[in-house]
Amino acid sequence: MSEKAPLLHYRLTGGPGPEPKDASKHRRAKAAGGGAGRCSESKADQKLGVVFGVVIPTLLSMFSVVVFLRIGFVVGQAGLYESIAMFLVAYLIITTTVLSVCAISTNGALDAGGAYYMISRALGPEFGGSIGIMFFFANVCGSALYVLGLVEAVMFVFGIPEAAASLIQVLPSGYWWSVLYGTVLLFLCFIVCLVGAHIYAKAAFVIFIIVTTVLVSIFISFFIVRPVVVILPDTSVLNNTSLRTANFTGFQLHTLQSNLLPNYTVDYTTGAMMSFATVFAVMFNGCTGIMAGSNMSGDLKNPSYSIPRGTLAAVLITFVTYNLLSLLAAWSCDRLLLQKDYSFLGNINVWSPMVTVGIYSSTISAAMSNLIGASRILYALSKDNLFGGVLALARKTSRSGNPWASVLISWLLVQVVLFAGKLNTIAGIVTIFFLLVYAAVNLACLALEWASAPNFRPSFRCFTWHTCTLGILGCLVMMFLINAIYAFASIAFMLLLLMLIHYFGPISNWGYISQALIFHQVRKYLLRLDVRKDHVKFWRPQVLLMVANPRSCTGLMTFINDLKKSGLYVLGHVKLGLLDGLPSDPLQSSYDSWLSLVDHLNIKAFVNLTLADSVRHGVQNLLFITGFGGMRPNTIVLGFYDDCTPQDNLQGKILVSTGYGFDTVCQTKDPREQRSPFFPSVRVAEETKDLPEEEYVSVIADAVKMGKNVTLARYFDQFNREEVLGSGRKTAGNQSMMGPFVDVWPLNLLRPDSHGYVDTCSLFLLQLACVLQETRAWNQTRLRLFLCVEAGCSLQEEDETKLRVMLKELRISAQVQMVAWDQVVALHWSQGGKETGNESAQSEERMEKGGAEKEDGVEPAVRFLYLPRPPADTSRYHAYLHQVDLLSRDLGPTLLIHGVTPVVTTDL
Repeated sequence: MSEKAPLLHYRLTGGPGPEPKDASKHRRAKAAGGGAGRCSESKADQKLGVVFGVVIPTLLSMFSVVVFLRIGFVVGQAGLYESIAMFLVAYLIITTTVLSVCAISTNGALDAGGAYYMISRALGPEFGGSIGIMFFFANVCGSALYVLGLVEAVMFVFGIPEAAASLIQVLPSGYWWSVLYGTVLLFLCFIVCLVGAHIYAKAAFVIFIIVTTVLVSIFISFFIVRPVVVILPDTSVLNNTSLRTANFTGFQLHTLQSNLLPNYTVDYTTGAMMSFATVFAVMFNGCTGIMAGSNMSGDLKNPSYSIPRGTLAAVLITFVTYNLLSLLAAWSCDRLLLQKDYSFLGNINVWSPMVTVGIYSSTISAAMSNLIGASRILYALSKDNLFGGVLALARKTSRSGNPWASVLISWLLVQVVLFAGKLNTIAGIVTIFFLLVYAAVNLACLALEWASAPNFRPSFRCFTWHTCTLGILGCLVMMFLINAIYAFASIAFMLLLLMLIHYFGPISNWGYISQALIFHQVRKYLLRLDVRKDHVKFWRPQVLLMVANPRSCTGLMTFINDLKKSGLYVLGHVKLGLLDGLPSDPLQSSYDSWLSLVDHLNIKAFVNLTLADSVRHGVQNLLFITGFGGMRPNTIVLGFYDDCTPQDNLQGKILVSTGYGFDTVCQTKDPREQRSPFFPSVRVAEETKDLPEEEYVSVIADAVKMGKNVTLARYFDQFNREEVLGSGRKTAGNQSMMGPFVDVWPLNLLRPDSHGYVDTCSLFLLQLACVLQETRAWNQTRLRLFLCVEAGCSLQEEDETKLRVMLKELRISAQVQMVAWDQVVALHWSQGGKETGNESAQSEERMEKGGAEKEDGVEPAVRFLYLPRPPADTSRYHAYLHQVDLLSRDLGPTLLIHGVTPVVTTDL
């Protein structure tokens, strides 16, 4: 049992399951003894649990600028009611996101990369790569945000004011000075990250103790500090010199009542007018650290256990803390103090430097955490090679495995963001980036839930598609409320990245959630496609094209792709042989080659291969089993049976997706033999066919018996789609460009006296020709309808009128032309084929004349001819095939069509 257990473990990467515990112990023992390499040593270091690995990093990321510098700002601007409402909205959004993170993280083994890893392995490389870049930029901007918050706190204590300065206020102020201070602090963070993330990990617990101590002192201060008058910062009273002080009143009812409702004013640090959206953007930055624990997934003992418990615990702690601080501030501080002094917590603390220490320690740890997180995300993106050589530099690591190049790139980008200069200026950008990432995480979970994949069974079940949808909508709504321009720009940038990865990125083996969703929806709608509700006015061709060797019929494959009119198109192939005695199905390895050819030809076709003892039985199998429900082939297309030597149309062609040519050869087990990895070589003239002519006609007869329309395609090796559709001719009158002709011969040329021009088969010819003309590529073509009459005669006026009325009712625009012929052709079948040698020669001559007529001196692009039904007597199969051969010889691309189902209607 222990040997098979790893096979049952599902990984998001689609790779093998985790190793058994005894193997892990053995590896750690080897690492301790110095016998293992660097990979084993790094694996042995993954020993962080719930508290140190998730709770503490998440709390330190969330308890930063907002808790110490912006609680007063939020309550002073929005009032207590709207502040609590903001926290409820924000935590509703992040809680739904956390539930989605918990579901994904408990559905398999996680690797390094955190949220990027979850999204990329759930939604595929396109969404994963684009959201990964956005998440990277979110962390970059978040690091800059925290550095600017730290600069603001430092300048408040040590900056030189306009009035008299104290002994400790020695730092010059101004925009460029703030940039300089931020650069110095960021460089310190860069040095720590460059040395290694373990320094931050070891200091995280110490910083957490400091922050916890400061928060406890803040709560105590609200209760024990007596009312005081606080001197406001000079920058906040430049416009009103009479108001330089504000009051900490202690717990007073009138203070609470005055702070209940919103009172939005100008932010004294930026000079911008505040609103609900702008205040929410600043406040939400205190909620954006929920991914800190997930980002450390590569360093956790058990990510699936630690991430849900640690993240939910951190979210609950911060929610309670923020709301308690908001209530205490609104109850004890007047509005002016909250609006004009963002550092008021230090002024009312039992020991003012305590809050300063808390601000410095928490903010610098958050800045380093975001810088490290950004570098790790960039490194994960570079390893996945989604952007080719663009991120090649970021893959470079030190001997210890630290991605120094990613750290360097992240540091440079954070430095660029620092030029924004003010914390509130970039708060909106950071918030939108994080909201977009959270929406993507919810989307990933929603897609996995909707796909109903059997392997999506997370151990964390406290989520539904409702929570995922609510999280997505909440994130999107708040993005546009905060800043519609930034929201549109970020989404457009994400979509641009998505398209770049889709069209130029490498093919991954992570699995595509789109395939699971498509399968789920297709199955549902196929069940609704009821064959009993079929109606002739909604008929469309659904084609099964039988291909012996695709090397010789690429022209036909592209032509039928135009003819299908958004219908089902299946490429069928019969491999001769029996499964008895074979170790496995020999067809499974061939599907990739066929699908590669479909991509190369840019056609919309399915592939269906079968193994049979004869071609006839194989075609029968395909006609019986191809399709589902109401999507089954109603028309079969066969190549014509003649003695023409097939041409290799794939020789020298390169398959773009692989870079290999279709004629590339590879060695087999026998070194003297070589074979193509795609398709075998075409048949040479000396080789015999796998299909006798009697069996070929039997295939046609079988298809007719099964109610399928039959089409024989001849001379399509001469068909060049680009040349035909790109050609035109200038008329003498208006010099306009005119498309090629499509000729339709709706009469049975072998039995001209049988059914006239309006039988089922004739109407089927007209319908197919009209379908071809309606396609976008062929809409410039012109139909010509040829009617055969005896020499010296014309069609009776009644019959001609009837024919034109029928064309009008069927909404078919075609030129009707008369072609004269002799009665010898009509006599052929009436004599039962028992003609004299002279009559036979005359018959053949007249058939060639009727079929090979040069209509108006203009060669058509393709001809549609009436294919007679095969005779019931199998002994006449040879004569039948011979007559059809004579009928279509040397005509160029020709379709001989026998229709058995009604396909046109004049009803609305």
